[in-house]
Amino acid sequence: MKAAIVLEAGKPPVYGNFDEPVPRLDQVLISVTAAALSPTTKSRAAGKHDSFPFVPGVDGIGRLPDGTRVYFALPEAPFGSMAERAVVKVKHCVRLPDDLDDVTAAAVGNPGMSSWAALKERARLVAGETVLVNGATGTAGRLAVQIAKHLGAKRIIATGRNPEALRLLPAVGADVTISLAQPAEVLEAAFQELFGRDGVDVVLDYLWGQSAELLIVAAARAGKDAVPIRYVEVGSASGASISLPSAALRSSALQLMGSGAGSIPIERLIGAVGELMQAVVPGHLRIDTEAIPLAEVEEVWTREGGNRRIVFMVA
Repeated sequence: MKAAIVLEAGKPPVYGNFDEPVPRLDQVLISVTAAALSPTTKSRAAGKHDSFPFVPGVDGIGRLPDGTRVYFALPEAPFGSMAERAVVKVKHCVRLPDDLDDVTAAAVGNPGMSSWAALKERARLVAGETVLVNGATGTAGRLAVQIAKHLGAKRIIATGRNPEALRLLPAVGADVTISLAQPAEVLEAAFQELFGRDGVDVVLDYLWGQSAELLIVAAARAGKDAVPIRYVEVGSASGASISLPSAALRSSALQLMGSGAGSIPIERLIGAVGELMQAVVPGHLRIDTEAIPLAEVEEVWTREGGNRRIVFMVA
């Protein structure tokens, strides 16, 4: 079968022939139609792997042997989603609604799952609450703003560094935008006022780093005598570690938690994707995409897509 093939760590995949996968009893063979190029997929392909060659791709869109169209996740190595066929566990597939196209479904699955699961499974968002999305100018953050609005958030605050992307966020649901491209003391004052004046119930953080330090301190101070602020760490685009004063946790009602495969059972994560897919069309959730034939994978792999999610068309 034709596939994108990673031959060695740190090198773009090449397009070529790869062995056919054979499903086990608890698995199903998927005829793949589309697979998105996500940061997770690129990261795994760039790192160490037990053996080479392998097919990259952690999720995708395809059809079951009976023709049912599904989103699928975690294909059995070394057969990733960027190939004509993949094998996955039956419980890692969710049926797609008829009005959701393959490209959009492939693009929205990975980034949309992060906020859908974080808001519903970890933060337990209640309709009418205020949500702050730290790092809302990227693909996942922009979707998080839309998903928070769809799930009933009354007020959404969005932060980011890209001024043009920040300017466009009110059109998808942001009520307040805050630029992170300003001195730390100015940003700290803005956060303090934000938490102290109007209050924030949930923070979804895609950045970590300095902005997280400032947000956590502001949230801790505001949450002392109030309903606990649920702070959910989702990504670390601005750094893998922070400096956190012990008093921020010891003397406040702040709830600091993470969201991902280690904190939510995989079956519930897959279930979250199923709910997300059902909501895309009626919720008018939007994501910018660029559909490209899988045969061009080597040329496109290292290209910056901006806020557009590249989707490889397999069939």
